[in-house]
Amino acid sequence: MFSGHFLKGAFSFTDIISRVSTEVLLDMRASGDELGWLTWPLDQGEKTGWEVVQRTLNGSQFYTYSVCNVEEREQDNWLRTTFIQRHPLASRVFVELKFIVRDCNSFDGASLICKETFNLYTSESDADVGTTFRKSQFKKVATIAPDEITSKNEMHINTETRVVDSLSRKGFYLAFQDIGACMALLSVRVYYKTCPSTVQNLAIFPETVAGGENQPLTEVSGVCVENAVSEELPRIYCTEEGKWAVQVGQCQCKPGFEEVKDTCQKCQPGFFKAEASSDGCKPCPANTKMMEAGALLCPCMDGFYRALTDPPTGACSGPPSAPQDLVAIPQLSVGKLLLSWSPPEDTGGRTDITYNVECQRCEGTVCQPCGERVRYEPGSVKLTEAQVSVSELEAHLNYTFTVESHSGVSLLASEAYRPPSRSNVTIFLHHTDPPQITTMRLVGRTSTTLSLSWDVSPRPRASHRHVRYKLTYHKKDDNLDKTTYTVLTLDKNSAQIKDLAPGTAYQFRVQALGSDDSSEGSRMEEQFETLSEGTEKKMVAVGVAVVLIIAFVFLFLRRRRTHFLVFQSVAQPTPVGKNLRCIKCTVIYWGSNFQLNCLNDVFLAGEFGEVYRGILKAPGRKEVAVAIKTLKPGYTEKQRQDFLSEASIMGQFSHQNIIRLEGVVTKFKHAMIVTEYMENGALDRYLRDHDGEFSSSQLVGMLRGIAAGMKYLSDMCYVHRDLAARNILVNNNLECKVSDFGLSRVLEDDPEGTYTTSGGKIPIRWTAPEAIAYRKFTSASDVWSFGIVMWEVMAFGERPYWDMSNHEVMKAINEAFRLPAPMDCPSAVYQLMLQCWLQDRSKRPRFGDIVSLLDKLLRSPESLKTIADFDPRVSIRLPSTSGSDGSPFRSVSEWLESIKMSQYSENFTLGHDIKNIGVRLPGHLKRIAYSILGLKDQTSTLSVFAV
Repeated sequence: MFSGHFLKGAFSFTDIISRVSTEVLLDMRASGDELGWLTWPLDQGEKTGWEVVQRTLNGSQFYTYSVCNVEEREQDNWLRTTFIQRHPLASRVFVELKFIVRDCNSFDGASLICKETFNLYTSESDADVGTTFRKSQFKKVATIAPDEITSKNEMHINTETRVVDSLSRKGFYLAFQDIGACMALLSVRVYYKTCPSTVQNLAIFPETVAGGENQPLTEVSGVCVENAVSEELPRIYCTEEGKWAVQVGQCQCKPGFEEVKDTCQKCQPGFFKAEASSDGCKPCPANTKMMEAGALLCPCMDGFYRALTDPPTGACSGPPSAPQDLVAIPQLSVGKLLLSWSPPEDTGGRTDITYNVECQRCEGTVCQPCGERVRYEPGSVKLTEAQVSVSELEAHLNYTFTVESHSGVSLLASEAYRPPSRSNVTIFLHHTDPPQITTMRLVGRTSTTLSLSWDVSPRPRASHRHVRYKLTYHKKDDNLDKTTYTVLTLDKNSAQIKDLAPGTAYQFRVQALGSDDSSEGSRMEEQFETLSEGTEKKMVAVGVAVVLIIAFVFLFLRRRRTHFLVFQSVAQPTPVGKNLRCIKCTVIYWGSNFQLNCLNDVFLAGEFGEVYRGILKAPGRKEVAVAIKTLKPGYTEKQRQDFLSEASIMGQFSHQNIIRLEGVVTKFKHAMIVTEYMENGALDRYLRDHDGEFSSSQLVGMLRGIAAGMKYLSDMCYVHRDLAARNILVNNNLECKVSDFGLSRVLEDDPEGTYTTSGGKIPIRWTAPEAIAYRKFTSASDVWSFGIVMWEVMAFGERPYWDMSNHEVMKAINEAFRLPAPMDCPSAVYQLMLQCWLQDRSKRPRFGDIVSLLDKLLRSPESLKTIADFDPRVSIRLPSTSGSDGSPFRSVSEWLESIKMSQYSENFTLGHDIKNIGVRLPGHLKRIAYSILGLKDQTSTLSVFAV
C-alpha cells in the first residue's frame, strides 16, 4: 500500500530531536510497536484506513502510521493517540509532527479526489475513556499542509509544530483526520517548555513550567545561595518560550564572604569584607592585624589607632613624633617672642597634624604654669601652622615652652598611656632698662587737684626692683616769658598733684628711670586742666544727671533692640486662689494692650519666689503659655534689684537654646518676670522621671543644645556661674534651654576675661576648683560646670558625687578624683567630660569646640556604640555593702533606700529572681543589678536577696 508509493531514501531521526528545554509527554518514536493508537472507523470492509507500518532505516527499526486512499471519495479516517497525562502547571503544550505527503499529480486519474492535507484535533478528559470514540468530543486545532510534497523521484520530510493552549483538565487526546491524502506520520512528539533551574546573581531559581497564551510571563521567587543575603526577595520571570528574563533583586555575599563561581566563600586570610555587597574581599589596610579567613574588619596593630572620624575599613595610624627644630626668637617688641618649629619627622600616616603649646615660668627653682599671664597669637591649642607669637612675657625669668604634636588618634594613644610627642625650649627673657611708658590718663580732678596714672611695658614685677618715675609739669601759658617746672620722683605709676590754680591748664611729662636713676625711657606728654571754682558744684550735679539719663537711654535702647516687653500695671491685682502671688491684670506697652492671666498653678519654686504657669494675650498674636516668676513677700530692696537684674540680663539674649524673656512687670507691688513656658520643666527632674527611656543619641542631642546656648553666652562675653541640670529647662520637643541667670555676669567684652566675686553662695558640686579657691569665674569655669551637666544627663539626673559632703567633694577634686563614667555612657562622651575637668583651665575645650565635637558624634552614630568602662562599685559610692557609717546593711529596705530604689521594697520581699521583681524601667533595673555586683563579698546580704 503506502510503502509502494515511496522511493527508497534515507533520513536521520537526530533531525527531529528538539534541543530546547522541554518535558516530553508523548513520543511516538520512543514507543516503538507499543503505540496502541485507536483507528476509526473500526470496520472499513475493503477500504483501508490508518495502518501501522514497520520500517528499517540505517539499522534501526521504527514504526509509522500511513494512509493512502486517494482513489476513494469522501474519506474520513481517524487516528487517535492514547490518553496523555498533563502536568498540572502545563496549560500549554506543543505538538511536533514529522510527516510525508505524496504529490496527488503522481497518481493517474486520482488527482481530482486526492488531498494533500490532513487535520489535527484534540479532546480533554479527566480520565482515560479507553476505546470509546466520539468525533463530537474533539475540537479542531489546525489543518496541516506540507511545505514540500514528495514526488516519484524525491522524498521530502515535513516538520510542523502546533500549539494546544488553555488546557485545564487532567489529560487529553490528539487525533489525526485523513480526508483523502496519501501520507505517513513519521513522528508525533508532545511536550511542554520549562525554564530550567538556574543560579543567577547568587540567587537559586527552580525549574518552572513556561506560561501559556494567557500568562506570557511567570514570576518565580528565588532564594539566595548559602552565605548570601538580599534586601528584597529575588525574583525572575519565565517566558512562554522557556527562557529566563528580567531578574529583580540581587543577592550579595555576607560580610566576610565573596562571590566565587555562583557561591559565597570566606575571605582568604589577610583579606576582609565589612558589608554585604557584590564587591570582592579587600586586603587588610596598613598597620592592621592579618585576620583569619572570613574577617569582617582588620583591627589595628598595637600602637596604631583609628580616629572617631576614620572609616572602620581604613588604614590605622599612629600618633606623630615630636616637632623638630623648636626655636624661640625674641621680637623687637618688649616681652614678645616667636616660637617656630618644623613638622614632626613621623606623622603617623596622618595629615591632620595640630600643635599645642604649653608654658612654664621659672623663678629660681620654683616653676609654675604661665596660665593666663601670657598671650598667644593665634592661640595655644590646635595650631595648624608651625609657629606662634607669644607676648606679655616678664623680664628676668626662665620660660620653658613645650610644643606637642597631635593628630586625630592622639587622644586614643593617650588612653593607652602613651605620652604625647613634645619638644621643649627654654629661654631667659631680659628687658632693656628702663621700661617704657605706654599711656597716661586723668583719673580725677577738682579746682585745685589733678589725679594722674600711667602704664608701663613691660609690667614691673613685685620681686624685681621698684621702677621709679620722673614726673615734670608746668602751667600751659604761652603769654609768660618764663616757665616754672616742677619735677617729682615717684615710686609708683600714679600721682595726685595738689595746690594748683583753678581753671588752669597744665602740661605733664612722665618718664621711667633706669636702675641708677640716670637712664631714662621714652617720654609721654599730656595736657590736663583743673576745674573752675564756680562750675565744680554744678558739674557734680550735672554729671549725676547725665549718668542717670545715659543709663536710662542705654537700657531703653538695649531693651528695644532685644525686643522684650516691660509691662506697666494699670489695674490693681486680683487674687487667684488662696495664695496671692498671681495677678490677673491688663498691662500696657507702647500703646498696645496686653493681658496676662496667671493660673493658680505653681510648678517650680525658685530662689526669689515661686514660678507660675500663665497665659499671655497680645493684639495680633495667639495666646501663648508663659512662666511667671514672682518675688516672694518680705523681700529687701537689694533682693528686688537682684531679681530684676536677672531679667535685664535675659533681655539681651536671643538664641534658641536660651530661655526667652517675654516681659517684666515692675510698677506693681509684686514684681514679675515673664518667660516662655517649658512644658517638661527642669532637666534633672525630667531625666529622673524617665530613667533609661532615652538613647545615647537623644541624650547627646540634649547636650548639644545646652552647649550651643553656652557658646552663645560665651561669645556674648557672659559667664553663667550656675550651670547645672536643674537650671536647664526642657520643652515637649526635648529642646534644652539654659535659664536662671541670677549669678551671670559680663566679662567686660572679653571672652577670655575673668569675673571675681568676694562673697556669695557657690554651687560646689558644679563649680571649677579655681572658682572655689579664688572666686575667679571665666568661660573655662563654665566649661567645667558643663562637664558636670554632661555627667548628670548621661546618668539620668543622678546627683553629682552622690551623698558626699561639699567638703568631701572639694577634697576629692583637689586629689585629682573625677566622677566615673555613668552606666552605658559612650566612651567619646566620657572623654569629653574628662577634658572639661582638666585642672589647668587653659587646656579645657571651649564651647565652640564642644559643639563641633558633639555634632560629629551625632553625625556618626556608630561612634556612640563604644561604651566607657563602668565600675558599679564607684558609681554607687562604695562600700555599697555598708551604710553611711560604714556598717553593713541590715535589711533589703535599707540597701534599696541607699540607692534611691526604695519603691521596690515590697517587690523584693515577694520575688526571688531579679527578672521577676517587677522592675520595668531599664535604668532602675541596671542600678539595682550593678549595686548587687558590689555586694558579692557580703555573704549575709546575698543570702537575704537570694539572687
